[in-house]
Amino acid sequence: MSGILYVVATPIGNLEDMSYRAVRVLAEVSLVAAEDTRHSRRLLDHYGIKTRMISCHEHNEAQRSEELILRLQEGADVALISDAGTPAIADPGYRLVRACRFAGLQVVSVPGCNAMIAGLSISGLPTDSFRFAGFLPSKRGARQRFIESLADADHTLVFYETPHRLLAALDDLQHICGAEREIAVGRELTKRHEELFLGTLRAAAEHFARKTVKGELVLMLAAAEKQAPQETVEEALMRLHAEGGLSWKQIVKRVAKEHGLPGSDVYARSLPLRQQAD
Repeated sequence: MSGILYVVATPIGNLEDMSYRAVRVLAEVSLVAAEDTRHSRRLLDHYGIKTRMISCHEHNEAQRSEELILRLQEGADVALISDAGTPAIADPGYRLVRACRFAGLQVVSVPGCNAMIAGLSISGLPTDSFRFAGFLPSKRGARQRFIESLADADHTLVFYETPHRLLAALDDLQHICGAEREIAVGRELTKRHEELFLGTLRAAAEHFARKTVKGELVLMLAAAEKQAPQETVEEALMRLHAEGGLSWKQIVKRVAKEHGLPGSDVYARSLPLRQQAD
């Protein structure tokens, strides 16, 4: 009989968050495929687990999948883990899982920690409907376009972000979504210095600008408020231009969306204002 691939969630910080089942599975399988074997050795040593590990990360997953599938087909059980949280959720693993599915092999979830779910559960934001959008793009232009595509969402948005890009991300979110939009920022969840900030985008930017930000981050953006525009197209164009941070193309696109008008109409109405501003 073929073996089973177990997709095992591991702690996102606190080592005590391992489930009994996860510890048992990691101890019983023939092999543990880990994102970083050096990082995961601490977890296995903490629980006295001696199972052999091999690496399976974004740079070798395609090649490693072939090797692991052969092991599974020979009858060996394999556990897949990432550095923290649930494999394949903004982490390596999806390619291996997909390859196993197409090979007719059994894949079993051993659920547990996930930074997104942990953050949402203590955020104080609505969670009846939300969207996980992964990591924000690292380059500013791509990040702004990405945020613009999601800015009007009627549900909570969840992003992952790195400490050195947090302030730039909050700045772009302010300019595109409005400084008064509510956000929750989870930092170092389940760890000793856990922090959950809840407030406006403006307040978040001010709060994190006063400190050196370290650790893993989860950004949870409240849904956009649906309300009729309180200003004319021209007023909106000039206000956004005065605030800075957006190109005229981005301003036209945002105003068109807010007023429910074709972009070509708003573009035509922006031309006299551009000449006046210049």
